[in-house]
Amino acid sequence: MRKLIVAAFVSLDGVMQAPGGPQEDTFGGFRYGGWIVPYADPESGQAIQALFSQPFELLLGRRTYDIFAAYWPQYSQADASHRNIAEQFNSVPKYVATHHPETLAWHNSHGLQGNLTESIRSLKQGQGGQLLTQGSGDLVRQLLAAGLVDELRLMIFPILLGKGKRLFDHGAQAAAFTLMESNSTPGGVLLTRYERCGEVRTGTFDEPGASR
Repeated sequence: MRKLIVAAFVSLDGVMQAPGGPQEDTFGGFRYGGWIVPYADPESGQAIQALFSQPFELLLGRRTYDIFAAYWPQYSQADASHRNIAEQFNSVPKYVATHHPETLAWHNSHGLQGNLTESIRSLKQGQGGQLLTQGSGDLVRQLLAAGLVDELRLMIFPILLGKGKRLFDHGAQAAAFTLMESNSTPGGVLLTRYERCGEVRTGTFDEPGASR
């Protein structure tokens, strides 16, 4: 079975809306679009490159798909690292949660059929690279509610945004994760990787031998 990896840029208060630009997603009057841009540096760029260094296939919500499809096929700047990501995004299979699969014009795009969670369970059982979700907040929250997420790759930025779409909501299925990697950039961005490790465990400090 292949993993389902959720990659996301998040603020300290869990907001993931419109990280890359002012007009990316203004839903709800969100006015902080582009909030990750001031923190861009070589270290964060290397972390993004590492994320895409292993074989992967994209799993996207429709809004994120439309943003990517309008950007990556036309990307022509000279920066080699961005060209590499563009080439990967343009070529890999892209599975999209959408009611209108006939409008998926980006190369190698496939609409998910039938029940969303069952379609994704079936994808996980298939062959190919790891399933990677970037952005796609509505989809991610459904994946978390269904317990389908195997790994979280979170870049946590040192800001509070107050309002905006959040990565986690009250519908997420309880689960424990192990912190596998943790680094920070000079600008204070935490680069983390968590792997799912089973059920939530509980206890009490009144038990013999419990630390205080």
